[in-house]
Amino acid sequence: MKKLSLLILALAATLAISACGTKDENVTPVREPLSVALDWYPNPDHAGLLVAEDRGYFEDAGLDVSLDSPTDPSLPIKLVAAGKADLAVSYEPEVLLARQQGLDVISVANLIDRPLTSMIWLKKSKIKGVPGLKGKTISTAGISYQDAYLRTILERAGLTEDDVKKVGVGQGLLPSIISGRAQATLGPLWNIEGVDLKLSGLRPVVTPVDQLGVPTYSELVIVAKGSRVEEDPDAIRLFLRALERGTADAVSRPNQATNAVLAANDALDRKTTAAQMEVTLPLLEDDQPQRPFGYMDTARWQTFMNWAVDNGVIESPQRAVDVLTNSLLPTDTVDVE
Repeated sequence: MKKLSLLILALAATLAISACGTKDENVTPVREPLSVALDWYPNPDHAGLLVAEDRGYFEDAGLDVSLDSPTDPSLPIKLVAAGKADLAVSYEPEVLLARQQGLDVISVANLIDRPLTSMIWLKKSKIKGVPGLKGKTISTAGISYQDAYLRTILERAGLTEDDVKKVGVGQGLLPSIISGRAQATLGPLWNIEGVDLKLSGLRPVVTPVDQLGVPTYSELVIVAKGSRVEEDPDAIRLFLRALERGTADAVSRPNQATNAVLAANDALDRKTTAAQMEVTLPLLEDDQPQRPFGYMDTARWQTFMNWAVDNGVIESPQRAVDVLTNSLLPTDTVDVE
């Protein structure tokens, strides 16, 4: 019905313009609206999306894309499930939790296919490694699956949660270790907050969680409503193709990509954003270029999902083939203009 309605609108516009004698080049094409809920405020993780928007790649694909920033990173996937957003940028663990809750969502592409979430402490803390966390205070954001990360990290070092003091600080992860309220923190992203700390001269020790015993997973993914994928996937295919163009452009033109991010979020500092962009852009490229853009490894997802069950993140087993699909990904690579 959506496609039929768009076709009728386009035909009506063409007839109206013809009746007025207006030239064809003045016709405004009808583009399909597509709302995308970001996981957080615009930052280097979103470079491909922001460049695609800035350079008109979504418009070229016949789409009218809106990129919206929510106030809660767990909200975007719920918006998609409720039909209030067409797509969302979310996290692999959030997809699993949403599926467990019976929400009709599915991951349709990787944005960043490896963990960014990290354990961080400052060199001044004198902590030499995870075993040195014994007796120390660790701040977390209070996210259930990140608490499971912490248990896994501690167990690998022969510790338990009873050996440390855990304090929930919400979004105040970095201030907690800068102020000394906590000696270590779990949750900041190594390519964003980690870089910020380094530029501040605070000499952080930053370790992604998959180097500390947590199975690797996709930090950022594109999520759609399952019924939309089955019934009306064309706009999503076009979106992912345009996103591929935007990502390739961002990787090849870091300065322009930085400008696009800064234009989308004027609260960011140029020097910090450029440094974050330098380490983030390589993450947007697949390290196996023979695979389609956005490819998701089913076996890797299954391994993480099994860990999630074993560690109480989700209650019952799930199948990776049910929570992701690679069927909408571009089948050939794009050339950068």
